[in-house]
Amino acid sequence: MSILEQFSLQGKVALVTGASHGIGFALAKALQEAGAVIVFNSSNEASLQKGLARYREAGIPVHGYVCDVTDEAAVAALVSQVESEVGVIDILVNNAGIIKRIPMLDMTAADFRQVVDVDLNAPFIVSKAVLPSMIKKGHGKIINICSMMSELGRETVSAYAAAKGGLKMLTRNICSEFGAANIQCNGIGPGYIATSQTAPLRERQADGSRHPFDQFIVSKTPAARWGTPEDLEGSVVFLASDASDFVNGQILYVDGGILAYIGKQP
Repeated sequence: MSILEQFSLQGKVALVTGASHGIGFALAKALQEAGAVIVFNSSNEASLQKGLARYREAGIPVHGYVCDVTDEAAVAALVSQVESEVGVIDILVNNAGIIKRIPMLDMTAADFRQVVDVDLNAPFIVSKAVLPSMIKKGHGKIINICSMMSELGRETVSAYAAAKGGLKMLTRNICSEFGAANIQCNGIGPGYIATSQTAPLRERQADGSRHPFDQFIVSKTPAARWGTPEDLEGSVVFLASDASDFVNGQILYVDGGILAYIGKQP
């Protein structure tokens, strides 16, 4: 097999959770361009229809479903439906996630549980649902979208950091438990990515200066810029492809170098 053939996803079925917009959409687009058939879910019908419209506008064929990934029964039904209508899932990207920026002393246990439910329990639930068919097929790829908060703490994100740290360890445990079945589970840890959700943090101030948080991120990033969703495309194709068949239990941080950098002396 040539090196280019190793990166081909032709004929593979990829489920990307929460991929109606943002990073998930970019990941799905990259997988489709590499040859994969794309399946995505949204938590409600309105979000699903907006996502389908985005894919149509981009000329990307896709299969979309409504499913709450924190609901084990609903996820089992989704996977069964996808296997019946599209095919066995070869690639799972656990992308769906939420964040609540609340100081720990102000955060309720219910808020904490909700973040952990979406960001950690859901990847466990969806992975558990796709693994039996991957084992039977003799091959599978699970890619968990982790975070720099899988390694670092920061004010106001206690639940998110706890969940993403747990997701890093879930990634390693899936590797440990299913590696012998020729299943690779790895993670991608995005840095600060320029999306519509982070746009307010990058707006120029009235005097033309950068937003303080924008200044902070650029100063802490050796690449001296925010990442783009496109910066994540190569990593997801690599981890979904045969080229990464001996890569397992790893987190690939796509962060412009932030985690390697202590920062400039004041």
